[in-house]
Amino acid sequence: MELTLLGTGGPDGLPRPECPCAACATARGARSRASTAVLVDDALLLDLTPGAVFAAARAGHSLTGVRQVLLTHPHDGPAVELPAGLPPAGRVPDGRELTLISGHRVRAVPMDAPGTGYEVTAPEGTRLLYLPPGAAPSGLTDRAAQPYDIVVGDVIGRPDGVARLRAAGAIGPHTEIIAVHLDHDAPPGAELDRRLAAAGARAVPDGTTLVAGEYRALPEVPRRTLVTGGARSGKSVEAERRLETFPEVVYVATGGNRGDDEEWAVRIGLHRERRPTAWRTEETCELVELLESGGPPLLIDCLSLWLTDAMDRVDAWDDTAWAGGGRSALRKRTGELVAAVRGTRRTVVAVTNETGSGVVPATAAGRRFRDELGRLNAAFADECEQVLLVVAGRALTLRG
Repeated sequence: MELTLLGTGGPDGLPRPECPCAACATARGARSRASTAVLVDDALLLDLTPGAVFAAARAGHSLTGVRQVLLTHPHDGPAVELPAGLPPAGRVPDGRELTLISGHRVRAVPMDAPGTGYEVTAPEGTRLLYLPPGAAPSGLTDRAAQPYDIVVGDVIGRPDGVARLRAAGAIGPHTEIIAVHLDHDAPPGAELDRRLAAAGARAVPDGTTLVAGEYRALPEVPRRTLVTGGARSGKSVEAERRLETFPEVVYVATGGNRGDDEEWAVRIGLHRERRPTAWRTEETCELVELLESGGPPLLIDCLSLWLTDAMDRVDAWDDTAWAGGGRSALRKRTGELVAAVRGTRRTVVAVTNETGSGVVPATAAGRRFRDELGRLNAAFADECEQVLLVVAGRALTLRG
């Protein structure tokens, strides 16, 4: 099966007409994207968009052999003109299947939002799943339990849909995931590539032709990632994005419960509202045990609160206790954590605070915490394939 992406943008394209936002302002030249449409083996056109004939010609294809045009989502505005020679565009009712004269079988997949997804099986047996913008499958049949060769969909807008497909076995280790329907809410340039790579997906330019089942090195997902940054920099949001396409995640909250602290309760509530409902939360500072056990990915938030607990346990805030054995006890505990990260088989994303760039703490205990957190961050980062620094909501890659 050969797929040509005539467009990879949102329904209004990218840049959007007359939109003044920064994303649209930078979406020029190779970064511009027409609204998404996919040509399958020159016989099936998924979504009819303006300029489809010219887009196909630029990619070295013709629409003269198209036997079926299928729409996936409601189109606002005036109807798109049907190019001469193309059959009328339509939609297949959910669950129904049709067979084209070319031998392709097309089944309509129900969505959880307005629109229709299509499972396309080529005569040689390769399989494509194409999803409309802002939608994910609402039910998966036994047939979908076998991994697709290619999944084309809204990875940025609906990462939970990718997680759902992974949980059902519809996305396997060799499935190629292509992000389309890219709108101005998608990050530009290298930031888009980095975020998609964390999901095992990629974006391609308009006009790209893909061959289903052809060997291609898939994006490598880092197994251990450290996300650091200042207060309210967006580091927790960035860490959550790293795992939002995984079907199951253990969120390790090291802050615990602070009794009647209303501000802390509000902060914890906001974090919980952001997280997918399928994620499980564990409030603990016993990280070594979790890292040494098997299971789904871990999101640890955060190392600075873990260090606070570790210093509490050895009374490291007291100068006398620190000199009398607290220092060695703390270094032993942090060493055990770093060793567990080195040996873990789980996917891990950890959050920490970047410290030492601001005002020097006024107390010896404060300076001690600053120094120990700096040492912990450096040692933890040494064991991670990827290290990110988040500044003003933007992630800068330090490693990986």
